[in-house]
Amino acid sequence: MPNPFNEQVIEEFRANGGRVGGYFEGARLILLTTLGARTGTPHTTPVGYYPDGGERVLVIASAGGAPRHPDWFRNLVAHPRVTVEDGVFRYEADALVLERAERDRMFARAVEADPGWAEYQAKTDRVIPVVALRALPKDGPPNIEADSMAEALKLVHDAFRRELTLIRKEVTEQGAASLGAQLRVNCLTLCQGLHNHHTGEELGIFPMLAGHRPEAAPVLDRLRHEHERIAELLDELRRVVAAEDADPGRVLSEVDRLTSELEAHLTHEEEQLIPFLDLAGATR
Repeated sequence: MPNPFNEQVIEEFRANGGRVGGYFEGARLILLTTLGARTGTPHTTPVGYYPDGGERVLVIASAGGAPRHPDWFRNLVAHPRVTVEDGVFRYEADALVLERAERDRMFARAVEADPGWAEYQAKTDRVIPVVALRALPKDGPPNIEADSMAEALKLVHDAFRRELTLIRKEVTEQGAASLGAQLRVNCLTLCQGLHNHHTGEELGIFPMLAGHRPEAAPVLDRLRHEHERIAELLDELRRVVAAEDADPGRVLSEVDRLTSELEAHLTHEEEQLIPFLDLAGATR
């Protein structure tokens, strides 16, 4: 039976490239589509997630500490192939329920990031499961929920903006004592994502534009130089985050520096590149 609250969140999520307000505002959120355990009917549920580096994300079947597992968890146990939407990309994934030792490590990492998970566990006798969602390898470009290259670029940029805002908030709330394990993963995942995005632009969008719009050459040259500068900032953030005695204050300083220069780069790229992308799309 449809859940009115979930339906509203799903509609808002899809209409706004992953941005929602209300209860989920400022949270990392995905839409998880599972097949009903008995019926095989698709069901979509908004769930929070944690980056895990590489090709997987983690979701926690807390159900707010209820005595029973949530429906989406029972569904994926029966049918582990699921669909994930993150506001930019839509992809198929395999769901793996983590075994106890790994589950305990990942759950502890989540509790370190948000003590509310421990409160949920304390409310129930069941061991709250942690599930890894691993994206399936796919030939060709990823499925972006956009109608044009220009729209896709803006969606990707906005996702990086949101993630940087979240990381900055998390570093600030972490305090001066230590840098949590999940926060380290979040930072390193962001760094890898930005690197992959810029590499994709330089191998895909830039050569395409150079061929269709030769007058874009000065813009592309400047953007390549900006990519080099962002790469330097990412390398420094990686170095600071990976240090055994990482200082949250130093991490915050590097996140602020990256945020400032990356926002200027993203804004400049949108102002200069999107008109060329629109022209290239119109002539193809």
